Amino acid sequence: MIAALRKEMLLQWRTRAQFLAVFVFGATSLLLFSFAVGPNAEDLRKFSAGFLWLGLLLSSTLTLSESFHAEMENRALEGLLLLPADPRVLYYGKAIANWLQLTFLGIALVPVMVVLYDAGTTRIPMLILVVALGAAGLSAPGTLYAAMTAQVKSKQTLLPLLLFPLIVPALLASVKSTSLLILGDPMGSLGSWLSLLGAFDAIYWALCGLLYGRVVEE
Repeated sequence: MIAALRKEMLLQWRTRAQFLAVFVFGATSLLLFSFAVGPNAEDLRKFSAGFLWLGLLLSSTLTLSESFHAEMENRALEGLLLLPADPRVLYYGKAIANWLQLTFLGIALVPVMVVLYDAGTTRIPMLILVVALGAAGLSAPGTLYAAMTAQVKSKQTLLPLLLFPLIVPALLASVKSTSLLILGDPMGSLGSWLSLLGAFDAIYWALCGLLYGRVVEE
């Protein structure tokens, strides 16, 4: 798995210009969302968490849909499956690489959110934890569905249609947790939302790993 993860990180480093393009797309989305709300500072701050995760969600489809591009372009996936290793090793190597990239993207979008929506918070470590857990909820099923749609010409359209309905619980928990960190948590409900997010991650990281071998073989 370490070798597979190293391969994925090297590929991402060599295509780092693509990450910059995805970040610009996410930042532009946040800017357009702020125009839609208007100049009301209270409304901007109130909806900032939702817009942050909506921007990350839209950006993630660009990242995930291209995660199998190198393997399919060079017909390398068949060679990887012939290696004397469990297919789950390949899945977790790619899923962890996608998770790290989405986490870094989410953290990079936070300052953009703070500037545009005046939605700062002093609980920075907790916010990073929420971003990491939410990115894990996107990357686990997203990597599996990216493998399913890798050979389809309209993969950039099909992937969101399959992925978005599935990750509603993770997206809801991420938005609520981020909103509580920004607006305050008088009822102490942050722990419950984090538990829901953690449970979603645990279930889908285990389930998608089990299903990956069947998906790529078919």
